[in-house]
Amino acid sequence: MKAHDVNDQEVSATSISFAETPNSAKSDRTLPPRSASLSSNASIHHRSLTMSQGSTLSVVLISSALDTIASSREAKRSTPLRDSTQRALEMLREGKGGDRPREIFEPLRLACETRNEKLMIASLDCISKLISHSFFVEDAGTTRPPHQSPLNSPSGATFPSSESIPLPDLVADTITSAYTETTPDPVSLQIVKALLALVLSPTILIHQSPLLRAVRTVYNVFLLSQDPVNQMVAQGGLTQMVNHIFSRCKLGELSAKKTNGHADPVSAGPSRRNSHTILDQQSSLGPSTPETIPLPSPADDITFKPEGNAEGEVEPPPITTLAAPETDVNTGAAHGMNGDDTTSPTPAQGDESHEDNLNLNGDAGRHLSIWDIFIKDAYLVFRSMCKLTHRDLNTDSEREMKSHAMRSKLLSLHLVLTILNSHMNFFVDPNAIIYSSSSNESTSFIQAAKEHLWNTINRNAISLVPQVFELSVEIFWRVLSRLRTKLKPEIGVLFNEIFLPILEMPNSTMKQKAVILDMLSRLCQDPQALVEIYLNYDCDENAKENIYERLMNIISKLGTSHFAKEKASDPSSPSLQPSRLSGRSVLPPSLSTNALSASASLETGAVGLTEGNMKRQSLECFVAVLRSLVLWGTQAGKTVAEPAVKANSPLLNGDDHKMDSPSEVTLNRSSVSLAAEVSRTVTPDIDDDPERFESAKQKKTTLLEGIRKFNFKPKRQGVEFLLETGFIPSRLPQAIAQFLLETDGLNKAMIGEYLGDGDNENVAIMHAFVDLMDFTELPFTEALRMFLQSFRLPGEAQKIDRFMLKFAERFTGNNPTSFANADTAYVLAYSTIMLNTDAFSPQVKRRMTKAEFIKNNSKIDDGRDLPEEYLSAIFDDIKSNEIRMKDEVEASLVSGAPSAGISGALANVGRDLQREAYVMQSQVMANKSEALFKTLMKAQRKGAVRGNDQFFSASHFVHVRPMFEVAWMPFLAGISAPLQDTDDLEIVELCLDGFKCAIRIVCFFDLELQRNAFVTTLAKFTFLNNLGEMKTKNMEAIKALLDVAVNEGNYLKGSWHEVLTCVSQLERMQLISNGIDVPEGGKKGRPRKALNEDLANESRSTHITVAADMVFSLSHHLSGVAIVDFVQALSDVSWEEIQSSGLSEHPRLFSLQKLVEISYYNMNRIRLEWSNLWAILGQHFNQVCCHNNPHVGFFALDALRQLAMRFLEIEELPHFKFQKDFLKPFEYTMIHNPNPAVRDMVLTCFQQMVQARVHNMRSGWRTMFGVFSAASKVLTEDVVNSAFEIVTRLNRNNFVDIVRYGAFADFTVCITDFSKCSKFQKISLLAIAMLREVIPTMLRTAECTLDVPEDPKAVNTTDDPMIKFWFPILFSFYDIIMNGEDLEVRRLALDSLFATLKTYGSTYPVGFWDTVCQELLFPIFAVLKSSQDVSRFSTQEDMSVWLSTTMIQALRDLIDLYTFYFETLERFLDGLLDLLCVCICQENDTLARIGTSCFQQLLESNVQKLGPERWEQVVSTFVRLFKTTTPHLLFDESLRVEIDVANVEPVDSASEYSQALLPAPLAPSDENSKPGQQNSQNALVSDRRRIFKQIIVKCVLQLLLIETTHELLQNTEVYMTIPPEHLLRLMGTLDQSYQFARSFNENKELRTGLWKVGFMKHLPNLLKQESSSAATLVDVLTRMYKDTRPTVQQSREQVAYKLIPLGLGVLEDFNGLRPDTQAKTIATWTPVVAEVLQGFNSLDDQTFSRYLPAFYPLTTDVLLREMGPELREAVRSIFLRVGHSRGIIEH
Repeated sequence: MKAHDVNDQEVSATSISFAETPNSAKSDRTLPPRSASLSSNASIHHRSLTMSQGSTLSVVLISSALDTIASSREAKRSTPLRDSTQRALEMLREGKGGDRPREIFEPLRLACETRNEKLMIASLDCISKLISHSFFVEDAGTTRPPHQSPLNSPSGATFPSSESIPLPDLVADTITSAYTETTPDPVSLQIVKALLALVLSPTILIHQSPLLRAVRTVYNVFLLSQDPVNQMVAQGGLTQMVNHIFSRCKLGELSAKKTNGHADPVSAGPSRRNSHTILDQQSSLGPSTPETIPLPSPADDITFKPEGNAEGEVEPPPITTLAAPETDVNTGAAHGMNGDDTTSPTPAQGDESHEDNLNLNGDAGRHLSIWDIFIKDAYLVFRSMCKLTHRDLNTDSEREMKSHAMRSKLLSLHLVLTILNSHMNFFVDPNAIIYSSSSNESTSFIQAAKEHLWNTINRNAISLVPQVFELSVEIFWRVLSRLRTKLKPEIGVLFNEIFLPILEMPNSTMKQKAVILDMLSRLCQDPQALVEIYLNYDCDENAKENIYERLMNIISKLGTSHFAKEKASDPSSPSLQPSRLSGRSVLPPSLSTNALSASASLETGAVGLTEGNMKRQSLECFVAVLRSLVLWGTQAGKTVAEPAVKANSPLLNGDDHKMDSPSEVTLNRSSVSLAAEVSRTVTPDIDDDPERFESAKQKKTTLLEGIRKFNFKPKRQGVEFLLETGFIPSRLPQAIAQFLLETDGLNKAMIGEYLGDGDNENVAIMHAFVDLMDFTELPFTEALRMFLQSFRLPGEAQKIDRFMLKFAERFTGNNPTSFANADTAYVLAYSTIMLNTDAFSPQVKRRMTKAEFIKNNSKIDDGRDLPEEYLSAIFDDIKSNEIRMKDEVEASLVSGAPSAGISGALANVGRDLQREAYVMQSQVMANKSEALFKTLMKAQRKGAVRGNDQFFSASHFVHVRPMFEVAWMPFLAGISAPLQDTDDLEIVELCLDGFKCAIRIVCFFDLELQRNAFVTTLAKFTFLNNLGEMKTKNMEAIKALLDVAVNEGNYLKGSWHEVLTCVSQLERMQLISNGIDVPEGGKKGRPRKALNEDLANESRSTHITVAADMVFSLSHHLSGVAIVDFVQALSDVSWEEIQSSGLSEHPRLFSLQKLVEISYYNMNRIRLEWSNLWAILGQHFNQVCCHNNPHVGFFALDALRQLAMRFLEIEELPHFKFQKDFLKPFEYTMIHNPNPAVRDMVLTCFQQMVQARVHNMRSGWRTMFGVFSAASKVLTEDVVNSAFEIVTRLNRNNFVDIVRYGAFADFTVCITDFSKCSKFQKISLLAIAMLREVIPTMLRTAECTLDVPEDPKAVNTTDDPMIKFWFPILFSFYDIIMNGEDLEVRRLALDSLFATLKTYGSTYPVGFWDTVCQELLFPIFAVLKSSQDVSRFSTQEDMSVWLSTTMIQALRDLIDLYTFYFETLERFLDGLLDLLCVCICQENDTLARIGTSCFQQLLESNVQKLGPERWEQVVSTFVRLFKTTTPHLLFDESLRVEIDVANVEPVDSASEYSQALLPAPLAPSDENSKPGQQNSQNALVSDRRRIFKQIIVKCVLQLLLIETTHELLQNTEVYMTIPPEHLLRLMGTLDQSYQFARSFNENKELRTGLWKVGFMKHLPNLLKQESSSAATLVDVLTRMYKDTRPTVQQSREQVAYKLIPLGLGVLEDFNGLRPDTQAKTIATWTPVVAEVLQGFNSLDDQTFSRYLPAFYPLTTDVLLREMGPELREAVRSIFLRVGHSRGIIEH
């Protein structure tokens, strides 16, 4: 190997101290690549005076030094020196020096002991060169007996000769012994040079004690030397040595060797055995020697013995450490590690630390490999460095920068930091294991080192010395960044007890806060570390604090709080900034006295940190957190399985990697991200399950909520809540008490209140609470303290009494021999509490004395006195140490309020009260954290490692969501407050970057509440609604908001509204800046503040203009869901714009224009997405087009027209309807906008579309005709004419297209609407004419395929050509008939309908006729059936006119149509007969007469076409009609009950029919017409009148039916056609009518009763009905009797059977009439009697003779009446027939 090139005695400081860095080639060859350098090959090492690479080692190098020694005065005085020198020279001259290194070394060793400067320099230089050339590698055969002590001891102790010591150890001992406090600087320099060569030598290996002595010696040179060069050389050399010691632990090779089983054990030969001797403490160094490196003691070789549990279970091996008790090099050293450091106990002082000396003899334990020894060396050096950092700087002199104590602490801290920086992989490597040579136990390096490392941080992190504090924080950062997986609970303690409290403390300096914030800033830049902090502490239900959440809250407070100004005398840190300490390749700064003096002089007067700096740091932390969350959450969120931040990502690996944005570059300027060293690893055997962590976090949050409730209302809210949520497992007193005793965070006062409650349940819980405490063998005062510190005593005496009773009982139970009984403990406890109050209460003026206290407690022990010394001890203990709650003590320390009053002010003069308060608080913090750490270590040694110590590595992106949710409010406050308070653009840029990151997170995870909060806040910072107050930062906020809109558009959802509102306001600002007067809604009276010209120009800049335009132009990149949110928001903003400026002549239409633009941009979206968009856009255009301001409407319509023209360029496939939906706003506008100009604009737009895009029109035809239909209803003639002209042209030019694209029905509807145009009859008539012309056009058009399919059932109704083409036309006529207001139009439509049916009906299939009848013809008369149809008439007069004209004509035309197509329509006869029944059964006799007339016409016109089945239907109809019109209620007795109501006018039937013609169908049965049981007489009267009216109508209809029947049967053709059986059935019905009337007329009492109740003005009768039905019966029956047709003759007997009784009854009734009173009745019946007599006369002889005895007397009585010619002739004929039949008269 290459030796160290050193010139003789001319070694410069830099050439030694900084010759090679730890990463240089020297470190790379610290271990030989082959095992030849190890002990197993030492025997074959051939030593010669040549270099290892073959070049000759000049003898001059040695001989010159030996000559110098030989010629010196000291050689002449010392025989051993002279002899050894001569012997060495002779060997050199003989060429044998290479084989006898000890003989060559001996004169050099002795020369160093002479203390002669010249000889020491010469010998040390020679030794250094020989070491570099591997000269002192000793062969195995030349070894000496082993021994464990060095040769020389200043104490004079007897040791074996140098022959018994291994040569490397002897060389190390010689060099280190050469240094004392008085050693000249040149010698010191040579010593450093030699030791550096020895330690760095790859072949001459020293370990443990020799190694530590070498390191210690260089350390002492640095501290004690006055030469700055020596100090620098020593510091550099020490750094190299430490780095080399760790670098040679090549764990990669070690792991490979262990895996392959080739680890080389250490040989038993002394050449490879380390000495375990230490220098005696009685050194010649003076008393001022500073602390030095501790060495292992030979007496401390102990075995690792785990502390078993009580049951003797086998537990895991404990964490052991290998440090020995520290000793100093000199006897009187005041600063030894063990001698004076009494304030902070070291592990060696207690039984909790067991440290093992590294015995390498191998006598009892395993054989240690060279790698194991290297690891032990590294541990010893690291432990020594850590212990050197532990000592406090108590005095002001020690806190001076150039003091030994300060320089020692700084150097040791720097070395610890250097080790962590450069060799962190060694700490975390699982192969770094320390084995005990005396047992088979082992421990990992990190477990052994963590106690020392933790103490280093804990003891120095509270230091007020800036340099020490910075270094400790930097060391903690290294631990946090790389060792958090190994030291989870330890890091939690440091965070919660040291660093976070310092940030929260008002008494800590701003410098301290700044340093911690700088460290936190780097933590915040490491996404994985940040997420893992959250997972392992915030989501750990066993962790005391939510570190992440607490940290965010603290940073937020720091960023928004105000800090008191610190004294200008506080110097800034003269050391390097922590950011400069964090790099791995950065060497420690020079700590020489000159360097420290220069540094202090340069920075003492520097200005301290300002409040602005602190707030900026806080802001940078927040922004770093947000960036990390973005990096971890959003980029990782692309896939769940892939890790978010990979170890080889640019962010984590390259120091040269730069962030994209300037703010990110600024933020990373302080340090290189350490995330490169944090590769994302999955926790072994434990999945990173977000749901589990979320559940744990929720559980922890619930627990905290329960604690909060308990601290507010413990009984009603707290305990009940905790029971419900399961944190208290049951209502058992023991369970509740255990929770109260063991749970942190519960308010002690509330615990006292709860336990002191007098309820039995609470008392039981209190007893269980006290029973959980163990007072065994505790002094009384300590037990009382323990008891009273678990809760706060309530103020009520009864509650206190219960507590004291239970305490006394428990104490006495645990200590039965302490007092005679529990009463003693009870009284003494009360007395002690009173003493405590008396001694420390400020209200007490006179304090209790000890004698009084003893007197007060006399005779309390069952009548005996307690020992006076016992009571005195209690008194003294209380007086010296007040019983206080721990939190009260800490609170008092934190408050640290200075004394009040003049005396306090004078006492505080010259004092730094803030510093003193901090010292007190920090000491409490350190002690508390150390106690927690000891508890933790004890638990770990016992094997009680809890599950929460498991560290969880983060790999899932979902954790970002809960992390943001718990801290979003601090985030918002932390980045919005600086933005509001400052105008510094750098800070503004940071704030805005934070907003962008936060918005990205909330958008990505869809956190609606948080998204609205951040976006709204950012929007408010734009100040676009207050242009006069706008600043440059507000313009930057605008840019940020635009950036958010462009980058996060897919996730903004409802927040688009705020973004687009700002864009709209930005455009308004641009208009104002251009001098355009922009209307402001509701702000006309307010003067507008002038806009800053620079900002106005900036608002018009290309940057902002392009960015604002990109919001819209890039909208086509938005997702299908996002574009809907975007369009909805833009529509809302557009409407707000229009509403705010709608009354202006020039309203703001910016957003409306943008809507049109984005419609263009998104025209190529899939139809499904476009449909969703147009649902919003169409609705918005509906609103805008109907705005009151015509300018708005015109703009919107024109924009809509442009869009339509553009969209119509895209071909629409069949069966789609997007064109239809797209054009709907035109139709909506035509209907709802009353402005004629706007409506005309709509028609103009369609006119242009027809001219330019008519051939692309598909489903749009339907909407187009909808627009024209709406136009037809407009009352403006120009609009109607224009629309009709367009329709006319379309009919003429584009009929084929209309039919082809399925708009024929809409076309006919459009024409129909024009036909119903009430104000413009001309247009209506032209429209009907057009409708009639459509029919031949349709028949000529090939697209109108009217061929009837062979199987009509197989054709869908919508595809039926008859339904598609014929039905719309016919329905149009029907619609006009039903709804047309003009009589002439209705008449023409009616004629057209029936003319069309007559003309083309022969081509209709039967099924279509069914549709025509059911859908068109019969519904015309629906008004007769249902009152609902009446609603279409505006007035009764209109309905009356329609009924009397249109409907009557329609009924006649219908009868005519049936007659015309009877063969086709015969199957629908039932429907027609039902219709006629409905028409006849009306209360209006006009309708009834028309119905009967049409019925009669139908039968007479089609009499020859009616077969028996049809006649049966006809007769059944007559039967139904007679039955329906029979007034059975005439016989209802309830109608004859008189009602005592004054002025009840009788109903006059004549007046009923003088009203308008209205449909009033009769009730189907008389049951429904019966009067109800009503309490109100007025209601009863009204009900009766209604019934009377219906009865009269039925009587009239009955008579009308009789007349119709009579007239029909008078028609010979009808009579001859109707089958006899049906005729007889009809006669039976007629006979029922006759009998009904006869029975009524005969019942005079009934008639009188009806007359009395006001049924009619005169006595009611049914005379005409009776006579008419009788006459018809007699006439028809007589004709049937005379009929000679065989079919009739068969029923002759039935006819006679009906005729004879009827005639006899008529004659009998007639003869009974009284001429004086019934003349009118007689006159009515006379023709009937004549008809009866003629009927009798027509009987055959046999029948006549049979019934002659019956009717002859009655005929004779007729002679008593005055008879007219007709009756006289009938009587004469009867008598003649009697004469002939009886032979009285001859024929």
